[in-house]
Amino acid sequence: MERKRIYLCLAHMSEDGMEQKYIKEAFDTNWVVPLGPNVNGFEKDLEEFVSPSPTLPQGKGEGLTPNPSPKGEGNLHKRVVALSSGTAAVHLALLKCGVGPGDEVIVQSFTFCASTHPVTYLGATPVLVDSEPDTWNIDPELLEVAIKDRIAKTGKKPKAIVPVALYGMPYKADRIMEIANKYGIPVVEDAAEGFGSRYKGQVLGTFGKYGVLSFNGNKMITTSGGGALITANDDEWREIMMYATQYRESYPYYQHEKIGFNYRMSNICAGIGRGQMTVVEDHLKHHKHVQGLYEQLLADVKGVTVHKQPDVRCKMADGREIPVYDSNYWLCTITIDPEVKVKGQENAYKTIVTGAVGGAAGVIHAAESAHTECEPNANVEALRVALDKAQIEARPVWKPMHKQPVYCAPLNEKGEMRNEELPNGVICQTSATSVAYINGVSEAVFKIGMCLPAGPYVSDDDVRYIVETIKENVI
Repeated sequence: MERKRIYLCLAHMSEDGMEQKYIKEAFDTNWVVPLGPNVNGFEKDLEEFVSPSPTLPQGKGEGLTPNPSPKGEGNLHKRVVALSSGTAAVHLALLKCGVGPGDEVIVQSFTFCASTHPVTYLGATPVLVDSEPDTWNIDPELLEVAIKDRIAKTGKKPKAIVPVALYGMPYKADRIMEIANKYGIPVVEDAAEGFGSRYKGQVLGTFGKYGVLSFNGNKMITTSGGGALITANDDEWREIMMYATQYRESYPYYQHEKIGFNYRMSNICAGIGRGQMTVVEDHLKHHKHVQGLYEQLLADVKGVTVHKQPDVRCKMADGREIPVYDSNYWLCTITIDPEVKVKGQENAYKTIVTGAVGGAAGVIHAAESAHTECEPNANVEALRVALDKAQIEARPVWKPMHKQPVYCAPLNEKGEMRNEELPNGVICQTSATSVAYINGVSEAVFKIGMCLPAGPYVSDDDVRYIVETIKENVI
């Protein structure tokens, strides 16, 4: 009998059917449109989940949020707006930061395109900053280099900084906030992959001016499709709510004095989210458990390394010691040394992908060749193919955005590269922003990195099967 396919992170509903309960209530009351009781309830659940703990670690001088009062008191209780997608949340956060045509926004290069596209929606320019090797997230030291460089070259500061919790791994939030505060630049935390991850005990998405969450079908919890924006106070929350609902003024007739967007979450989707909040802690525990199994079972495979969070601790205000990094391990990742040989490696990149890519079956652009100037090593692709044949979904890590074709200068009539600024303001990788990714960490990881299944449906037996398949194909 053919083995059932093992997916990276498949949506998993609660065992007692809480999602169906809330959806049924929506249908029973005929509340199947955007907004409604489920949206309100989901937002309140999220606010309780992300609001900072009263026992944050010591370290106010390190750029951390000051130790807050108990949940719900004062202005430290976070507000959340449920939206149609995480991308919409990034867009609204940047809009509220004042980003517009001619501005620049510093974005982590090692990320999915949804972190950068909203910058271009607003007519601004992404300045892409490389990663540090510990977490694969934005390098704080290069961040400051990039800020200084852009001020020197343009005469003005970037309008925002967007760090990303890559595959759930926390970024170095204290140092990032220290630099951001030094230059007076707001931080939009892209925690789309980092729901439930913590840095020094504090939930990601709560350090900066705004935090972004995603509940897409393959995330830690799902609303089928959707996201949320975290903000710090009622005034910000109210303004974002206005922008997310077409910015209608309070006249007894339709009047819109600002451009708004149709970004609010539906009451049906929010019902799924309310049910999912009952199992979020179980999902977090499961992903971490799967990560531990990979670390154990792949420890003896030469040349294959499981990427894991740095093993450092910090002292809490109450004297307890906790890990600095607490990743949700949304996806588990490995690196494969270039010297490692994999069965079928000689046939890598002979054919292009013809099936579903990230849920986009039938709507992907058909490439003429599987090769580009920046691609994973042949052994990585060969292992991906081998795992696919064994009914295991695996994929390369994100391609760094400064290597994506959309960020390359277009060809002239002779087919030659033009090193000039594009009409939409995006600066080519060969231009002045190259200082921002001088160490090439993200490019190096992209060539050797791979994502492995970690979702709630992935069993211990599945992990053992995945590891055995890897061992069988590594020569």
